[in-house]
Amino acid sequence: MTAQRACAVSDLQEDTPLRVELDGVPIAVVLDSEGEIHAIGDTCTHGDISLSEGFVEGTTLECWAHGSAFSLCSGKPLNLPAYEPVPVYVTEIVGDDLMIDPTVTKDVSGL
Repeated sequence: MTAQRACAVSDLQEDTPLRVELDGVPIAVVLDSEGEIHAIGDTCTHGDISLSEGFVEGTTLECWAHGSAFSLCSGKPLNLPAYEPVPVYVTEIVGDDLMIDPTVTKDVSGL
């Protein structure tokens, strides 16, 4: 599969998660305070909760329901109750379009 338009970069607000769905895959897109754009799986691995309804602090996205925070860079949970990571997707900017391939995840094994 190839990358698809997820949203316009200009639609993103700093530290405000945006939920997009590409081919049935829910993805949380975040423009962090450093200007970096991240795309991670939108479903908390502890419960079936949308992470895009959570809170951004630095490079973490916290689930509003039970407080698990996930790294926007690696997808790894940083505290309990979640212990499984969420996927991290490759992003590409083309003009003002944020492109994501929902079938391609980043290799975060070194993070």
